[in-house]
Amino acid sequence: MADLHKLAEMLKELDDLLVGCMRCGMCQAVCPVFGQTGLETDVTRGKLALLDGLAKEMLKDPEGVNEKLNRCLLCGTCEANCPSGVKIMDIFLKGRAIMTGYFGLTPVKQVIFRGMLSNPKLFNALTGMGSKFQGLLTKKVDDMLGSSCARFNSPVIGDRHFSTLAKKPLHKIVPEMNTPAGKSGLKVAFYTGCVIDKIYPHVGEAVLDVLNRKGVGVYMPANQACCGIPALSSGDTETFDKLVVHNMKLFAEGDFDYLITACATCTATLKELWPRMFSGDSAVKYDIGKLEKKVMDISQFLVDVLHVEPIEKTSCESVTYHDPCHLKNSLGIISQPRAMIAAAGCEFKEMTEAGVCCGCGGSFNIAHYDISKKIGVRKAENIMNSGAQTLATSCPACMLQITDMLSQKKAGIEVKHVIELYADQLSGQDSK
Repeated sequence: MADLHKLAEMLKELDDLLVGCMRCGMCQAVCPVFGQTGLETDVTRGKLALLDGLAKEMLKDPEGVNEKLNRCLLCGTCEANCPSGVKIMDIFLKGRAIMTGYFGLTPVKQVIFRGMLSNPKLFNALTGMGSKFQGLLTKKVDDMLGSSCARFNSPVIGDRHFSTLAKKPLHKIVPEMNTPAGKSGLKVAFYTGCVIDKIYPHVGEAVLDVLNRKGVGVYMPANQACCGIPALSSGDTETFDKLVVHNMKLFAEGDFDYLITACATCTATLKELWPRMFSGDSAVKYDIGKLEKKVMDISQFLVDVLHVEPIEKTSCESVTYHDPCHLKNSLGIISQPRAMIAAAGCEFKEMTEAGVCCGCGGSFNIAHYDISKKIGVRKAENIMNSGAQTLATSCPACMLQITDMLSQKKAGIEVKHVIELYADQLSGQDSK
């Protein structure tokens, strides 16, 4: 049963956030979902109008309200372009928390969030088992991209071309690390994130390789948990708070200058959402406030702090770049990944609409794959039209979505993380 007192408090907080919206419609011009559906309820202005009378709407049509609120990628494009500076992401996340408080979590989400994600050791064990048996249910469709599809008809997987779980996750390759600062005089904490750990461990290895070559000490504690964004996006603030506390305890034990991630979503969550959305112990909230000042994307750290210089005599192929929404819209990190591509000595080809969402949106891709795919196909076509041989980005979730789209189109274009390009060229320089 819903805690009515808590719901009333959350509704009041929501009302306070909504007063800044002028209903100008600027969000309509930039919303990727509205661009595909043309429905007013899919654009931010329509959702904010719905939220303006949420208490009444919940009584009138709670299922309809919940469905409309969840038809959003949470890409932040509307907030980044809002002339009034409305904190739209906070509004949507609080709105979803209110709806979850009203309905409760579905049994499936209870298992995923409170059974698996909130227990890192169990989550690691289950995904480890999954990696061993996934070959029974999947088959490889693209050797270059490493993508697979389902062997049998699946209502969840559908016709997706997906990246499978790694045979060995990063936490098995490098269980933990605590090395001193080298020639740089700096030491960083490395937050790996779930997708890099379990699907793209080679991205994590590239990060560690580059940091080692640059003389940067690394603190990487064992048993890291999810950053909490999947739970928060589904309105499960209880699991979100639990995951934040778990991770904060781990990083409180280290001494470091910066906390680095190679996942745009994790970077934005740690830096923006942990301070704003955590509702637990005040002492933890104070520590979060100190930690968020240290959080940086790996490209941002290498360019702005270490001032990396171009590698000589590289053999890098032509590259185009997709801006992850959580770096571009939430953190304004645009030039640094491109500087890393230049530092790797690659020929850069800017694509059309590089900063437009790829359509992933986490659980949005699962619940609304038809819309997600339409947005993704447009991104894939822009990548192909760039003439580049490789697509680089800074977010493993975007890598999943773009791999799916390019694989289905048989585009013959590789998908890599920016840090991989740089690490590959450093390694190639050693072999010369």
